[in-house]
Amino acid sequence: MGIHDEDIARTRAAVDLVAIVGEHTEIKRSGRNWMARCPIHGERTPSLSVSPEKGVYYCFGCGASGDAITFVQAMENLDFVGAVESLAGRYGIQLRYTSAGEGQRRGRKKGLQEAVGKAVDFYHERLLSGKDSAEARAYLRSRGYDGELVRRYKIGWAPDDWDQLARHVQLSADDLRDSGLGFVNKAGRQQDAFRGRVMFPIHDERGEPVGFGGRILPGHEGPKYKNTTTEAEVYDKSKVLYGLHTHRDGIVKAGEAIICEGYTDVIGYATAGILRAVATCGTALTEEHVRLLKRFSANRLVLSFDADAAGLAAAERVYAWEKEYELDIRVAALPPGVDPDDLARQDPEGLHRAVDEAVPFLKFRLDRVLDAGDMSTPEGKARAAEAALDVVREHPDTLVRDQYVIEIADRTRIELARLRELLAAERRPRPAAQQSTRYQEPRYAEPEPNWDEYDPGVDPDDPPKFDANRLTPEDEAIRLMIHRPDEVAGRLSAALFGDPVRREAFVSLESEGVMAAADRVGGQAATLLRRLAVEASDADTDDVVAGVVRLATDRVVRDLQLDARHASSVEDRQGFAQAIAWLKTQSEQLSERSTREAAVDQLLPWLNQHAEGRGA
Repeated sequence: MGIHDEDIARTRAAVDLVAIVGEHTEIKRSGRNWMARCPIHGERTPSLSVSPEKGVYYCFGCGASGDAITFVQAMENLDFVGAVESLAGRYGIQLRYTSAGEGQRRGRKKGLQEAVGKAVDFYHERLLSGKDSAEARAYLRSRGYDGELVRRYKIGWAPDDWDQLARHVQLSADDLRDSGLGFVNKAGRQQDAFRGRVMFPIHDERGEPVGFGGRILPGHEGPKYKNTTTEAEVYDKSKVLYGLHTHRDGIVKAGEAIICEGYTDVIGYATAGILRAVATCGTALTEEHVRLLKRFSANRLVLSFDADAAGLAAAERVYAWEKEYELDIRVAALPPGVDPDDLARQDPEGLHRAVDEAVPFLKFRLDRVLDAGDMSTPEGKARAAEAALDVVREHPDTLVRDQYVIEIADRTRIELARLRELLAAERRPRPAAQQSTRYQEPRYAEPEPNWDEYDPGVDPDDPPKFDANRLTPEDEAIRLMIHRPDEVAGRLSAALFGDPVRREAFVSLESEGVMAAADRVGGQAATLLRRLAVEASDADTDDVVAGVVRLATDRVVRDLQLDARHASSVEDRQGFAQAIAWLKTQSEQLSERSTREAAVDQLLPWLNQHAEGRGA
């Protein structure tokens, strides 16, 4: 199953790669290109280069490369078709599929999302103008929600009626169920899933509506919150975060995300001017949530739960996530019994301070234990120290544990050496969940080559392993082919490239553009093409051409010298000697500006003919 090539090409042409990358990491212009911190492997300094002219990116840190489609695949964990669909949807491009069945399946999913979108609009308009929503509007005003805020978050009202939404969206029974908008009741009638609730629409990270959270009005019966059912095909609460699509720019800019428990907490942060809060949707924080935030360059996560919820968060998972995803996970200490929404209205500066002064997760848990201890008696100090050591024991890092043991000693006035002894004696085995599976630098099957000692005469049966971060003279020639093709037209040929990877890359460029070539060849040649496409060359064309011709000539000289040693007749050896002498003379002339153009004109056809004779 696939998408028609013409539609893929139209999608590629429409995409603004800089804007797409900028959704996930802060990006700044650097000459003709743009530079950013790579969100694929996570880093502190920018090494991702983006070429809007070529429509490609390359990371000098991890070697990731590609175009907008491959970037969306990596960021949104999509297959190729899904990435094209995501981009096409943003730019209003209608796609055609090569398989009717798959097209119908994906079309149905899109139809379910569109139905949820219609419900978002229906509920929102009902809140703004419905006669039955006056109580809901009054409630929102009492919480400090003005019209601008209601419109920004598309807050709505589900009428307290059986089937008003069902009659509005006009779905089949299966689609009503699978969209999460309703169900068929025992009487065989379609019925709305939400009734008499303030509605908070939930979107995925791309901004597609996928579900709802509904809050009952104060004084009315029913659960305080109700979310879209997990049976809905377009909604997975373990993979979505309320507010992410609205606040992702703030998260990217700050490199930080604040994680709350409820929708109103997220909006409370926004009213206080903090536009980087998200909320889990009726579930605990999951690894999928962490991965999702990491894709938007969130290197610091601030848990903004009430004290009990934050303290009960699964410590082993938190520490494992910190190590695996290179995160700094902290806790914002809020006043007892106060949630972010309350604090935003009562003391917005206090909410800012809580975030700014957020403490590491382990310190938060340790402080709670020690603050609750009775330090007035030796027995109380001992109990507090034992409980605190239990908390510290959970952390996998020896140095971190020791720093907190020092703090326990200071707080309890118990001898440090004794506490260290107790910690070591009762150290539990490290949980398997904490074993890091963090991104590793790419490895080659053999040691990477030293291109500073680049040998163009390597054994063709044992070519050097390609290293995209160290450029060779042949790479400069290919880069000119990409960025200044007119200057090297007719002056380069496949015979000049001794390395098979670079020869394949060069040959692919002779008949098509760089991205089409990269898609066709794949592998290391594709990585090389994308790497060279993001960085224009300022090298002198004559110098580059002369350089690769000289390398090719020297390589052939070595081949001929080897052939001469194995020649069976004096006549053959003399022929080899004459050819070698001529090649060396021409190679020397490549070093002089006054003679190198003529030498290139002499050598290039000879090298091409020689390569054809050898079947290269």
